[in-house]
Amino acid sequence: MIPLFLTGLFKISLIDVIDIILFAFLLYEVYNLVKGTAAIRIFIGIIAVYLIWRIVRALQMELLSEILGQFISVGFIALIVVFQPEIRQFLLMVGNTRIIKTSRKRLLFWKFKIENPINLHVDTIVKACKKMADTRTGALIVIARLNELEAYVETGQVVDARISEFLLETIFFKNSPLHDGAVIISGGTIRAARCILPLSSNSSIPPHCGLRHRAAVGITEKSDSIAIIVSEEKGTISYCIEGNLSVNVTPSELSKLLENIERESPQGIA
Repeated sequence: MIPLFLTGLFKISLIDVIDIILFAFLLYEVYNLVKGTAAIRIFIGIIAVYLIWRIVRALQMELLSEILGQFISVGFIALIVVFQPEIRQFLLMVGNTRIIKTSRKRLLFWKFKIENPINLHVDTIVKACKKMADTRTGALIVIARLNELEAYVETGQVVDARISEFLLETIFFKNSPLHDGAVIISGGTIRAARCILPLSSNSSIPPHCGLRHRAAVGITEKSDSIAIIVSEEKGTISYCIEGNLSVNVTPSELSKLLENIERESPQGIA
């Protein structure tokens, strides 16, 4: 015997099927937009709260339904604030007339990948970091992965140049107008220099680490990028992934890290 309040769940029309498909497609696109960022956890949390709300409504739990309903109605405004960078990126993508010119062809949920291997120039980056460490030239290099960091690229000077030791050393030369800030590497090229990054408030960062290290931790907390830091004071190399800082690493350790990430990633590094 099916309870009376569940009988309506089995009446599914063609419009209901279309509604579910469109919702699933929209959910999938939003997930693709925020994956690789800290916002993905918030996104999953919101979906979980919404599903719980729908369940308690179906079960006619009036108190929980009322509380969660109020949370969702107020949370819509908070959603716009939290996802402001992602919403802006989505609107820019929609307004781009060249959106169909992409390396991936898509038909609804099915993607057809056209291979376009990207050379990260691991040796070039490592050699540049070693030279800057030897000369005690401070540097902060951020390597984008799934999240292309467009919002942070726009804060600096767009370069769009091929990766080279000479160019990286020139950018971070202390008398260069571009040395103050971060270099962002994405798509196998140096996208921008003098970029402004968010500073981490993590209290576990060693006190001897400066603003470059805090910026490296901050950007890797908010995205899936890799940050490489060259200390101007000590002439050492450090790197940061997912907010975890590894200090005083050797060039060979840095090279091994980048090669392993590039090898293990199904899509490589952007």
